[in-house]
Amino acid sequence: MTFFLSDALSLAIGYLLGSIPFGLLLTKTAGAGDLRSIGSGNIGATNVLRTGRKDLAAATLLLDALKGTAAVVIGSMLSPEGAILAAFAAFVGHIAPVWLNFRGGKGVATFLGCLFGLYWPVGLAFCGVWLAVAAITRYSSLSALVASIVAPVLLFALGRGGEAFVVGAMAALLWRKHAENIARLRAGSESRIGQKG
Repeated sequence: MTFFLSDALSLAIGYLLGSIPFGLLLTKTAGAGDLRSIGSGNIGATNVLRTGRKDLAAATLLLDALKGTAAVVIGSMLSPEGAILAAFAAFVGHIAPVWLNFRGGKGVATFLGCLFGLYWPVGLAFCGVWLAVAAITRYSSLSALVASIVAPVLLFALGRGGEAFVVGAMAALLWRKHAENIARLRAGSESRIGQKG
């Protein structure tokens, strides 16, 4: 297989894996309704939690992360740069799935899953930063935003420039998907973890 074909395959597989809307599929299968008409309309675990089904939210979080990891593992088998190509494609697939008119989730779980696939110590660091910021501020969105910036910086510091560049691009997209959260954080109206409606 030529490098061009293997790279194209890495991108295609990554995107298709990333575009699987586990939150939507799980809630529909469980009879919890159409996730797109609940809460924020987002297909991620946070919105699944708004259905009152913690089990489905946990399953969505895990599966959305695992599809990122799986994409990286498969991509790494196809070409030297297949892992980072598949990671980026999986992330894009989650936030812009073709099956849902390119309206997907915000990508935090898939971002984390890709990190674990690319270099697991940085995945652990992401979790540590998320937990620390969440403990201090009680803002889930801010925790994800800060952790997403730390990840590419750490990768670069560890001499993994290719991964750092791609993860940096993913972080930029993640920030864009959180534009409304950022606006609420600035206004002081963002919901805190554990806050009742």
